[in-house]
Amino acid sequence: MAKTHATFFCKNCGASAAKWIGKCPACGEWNSYVEEIVHKEKVDYKSTWKKEGNVSSKKPIEINEVVMGTEQRIPLLDQELSRVLGGGLVPGSVVLIGGEPGIGKSTLLLQMALQFSAFKVLYISGEESESQIKMRAERIPFQNNHCYLYTETSTQKIGKALKELQPDLVVVDSIQTLQSDLIDSTPGSISQVKETAGDMIRFAKETNTPIFLIGHITKDGTLAGPKLLEHMVDTVLQFEGDRHHVYRILRSTKNRFGSTNEIGIYEMQQGGLREVSNPSEILISQREEALSGVCIAATLEGMRPLLIETQALVSAAVYGTPQRNSNGYDAKRLNMILAILEKKCGLRMGTQDVFVNIAGGLRVEDPGIDLSIVASIVSSYESMPIDSKICFVGELGLSGEIRAVSRIEQRISEAEKLGFKTIYISKFNKLPKTNFGIKIIEVSKIDELLQFLFG
Repeated sequence: MAKTHATFFCKNCGASAAKWIGKCPACGEWNSYVEEIVHKEKVDYKSTWKKEGNVSSKKPIEINEVVMGTEQRIPLLDQELSRVLGGGLVPGSVVLIGGEPGIGKSTLLLQMALQFSAFKVLYISGEESESQIKMRAERIPFQNNHCYLYTETSTQKIGKALKELQPDLVVVDSIQTLQSDLIDSTPGSISQVKETAGDMIRFAKETNTPIFLIGHITKDGTLAGPKLLEHMVDTVLQFEGDRHHVYRILRSTKNRFGSTNEIGIYEMQQGGLREVSNPSEILISQREEALSGVCIAATLEGMRPLLIETQALVSAAVYGTPQRNSNGYDAKRLNMILAILEKKCGLRMGTQDVFVNIAGGLRVEDPGIDLSIVASIVSSYESMPIDSKICFVGELGLSGEIRAVSRIEQRISEAEKLGFKTIYISKFNKLPKTNFGIKIIEVSKIDELLQFLFG
């Protein structure tokens, strides 16, 4: 007879306790423990998950004795996804992708599954029927005769199907819908997510099969379930964007096999998601006339240089406290820039409402766009437009100095390639070459920049 008992789990970190605790001793979160009924049995996972002839006994060995395998990453036709993963899919890796409902997570992975024409792919869905998935697949131009659908939520039945089919790639949509018969709680609960994710990860590692897991998110934008889920998987991807806009951004928040600085950009179309190979062209709006408060910044996302449009609106404050709003840019850094403009340049920003936006729905953390933000704010404040063929790159210091940024040559080359005539950079940047086809103006302080632009 299996033992059934109540256990309390922390919603934040997944720690367990025999009774309710006000403050979690593992992560320090308050009022995060919830009660769940646990029904545990001992299971022989080897007989459930292992492929035939793949069982081996292991023993501790020295690190110097480890022989590096010749196995390479699995190439992907989707170059944006491949870049974010670090150059391809690592065999045996587990990738968790999260995002808001309707953002395109299922479409992205179904499209990827249909692109693997030379591999056997199993698409497991606990949310849709076979006919619903087929309807979405009909709109995607890729076809794969080796893509199998399986609508099931029980991990015990999924385990048998995996052992019989032995796929080369597995997609699970979504991890919150799976349930184990060994846990007596509802799907999506902390104990169920831990158990089912553990089963999937165990299968991936023992059979060297890569797995994609789709995860739901909470109302505050974090992945649903215990925080332990993000620690268990190898890679965590976030699919972002506004459902009212066509562009989607895929970024990595954790990657054991590559950088977390890369992003992939997609355009949502009727036939699925289209890769955007040159995002600078879509992030810069085409304007018929010069407008105040609009500037172009040369930034970097991972190894990719981007030219983005920064927009600012400055108007007299109607209420007592001026408003400070920013979309896609750090609000605290905006307040710092406004304080520098008031202190070092004499601009009365304390009486103005200031709104800053990064065009295209992009969120930028690169401090190299500070110079463009400054130019946009002052342009709107003075109601003086800046030439659309001018771009900016530089970090702003608290004393008003313009600091050097990394990989300046790539930023200048991208601006030159897109037809810009002038670029403002920090005087402290050391250029590796001087034969650029774009005019480079070096400035050292913020008042020097404003003198060049507005006289």
